[in-house]
Amino acid sequence: MEIKLIKPTLEYAYDIMKYKQEFLQSGETMSGCGNLRKCSTAKEWIDELDLLESDKTCPPDMVTSNTYIAVRISDNKIVGVIDFRHHIKNPILSIWGGHIGYSVSPSERKKGYATEMLRQIILNCKSYGLDKVLVTCDCNNIGSKKTIIANGGLFEKNVGVEGDTIERYWIHF
Repeated sequence: MEIKLIKPTLEYAYDIMKYKQEFLQSGETMSGCGNLRKCSTAKEWIDELDLLESDKTCPPDMVTSNTYIAVRISDNKIVGVIDFRHHIKNPILSIWGGHIGYSVSPSERKKGYATEMLRQIILNCKSYGLDKVLVTCDCNNIGSKKTIIANGGLFEKNVGVEGDTIERYWIHF
């Protein structure tokens, strides 16, 4: 179950699009993947992610962030994607989006990947001067709730978003 978080590169272009296709076929949302659903190529997605990494190139309606693919070391397969937003000074992120979004391939779930992805990204968050992060999940997403709690998430409150209930957790480090 060993994984590494790496910045997406064209070396993984085929696998990135395969990851996207698995979500499209399942009909599920791709949390933590930015606009991968809308991108027609991996290069388009990677180029847009690159813009988000710096205040100088980040579009004014977005926040700076880093997105990583979670690659299983044993076979170099992408099993997940995770996004760390450097701050949540944004109406959506501050209420229900949070600092971190992530997803795991439907075919790779219940193997501990999300818990390890979140653990690894939290180490990265410290280097941005943060001492806590907001992580949220849909109230019906038991797997994500367990992942957040396993990483020290403390429940704050529920918020309503377009008829759904979102749970807010803070992870202090």
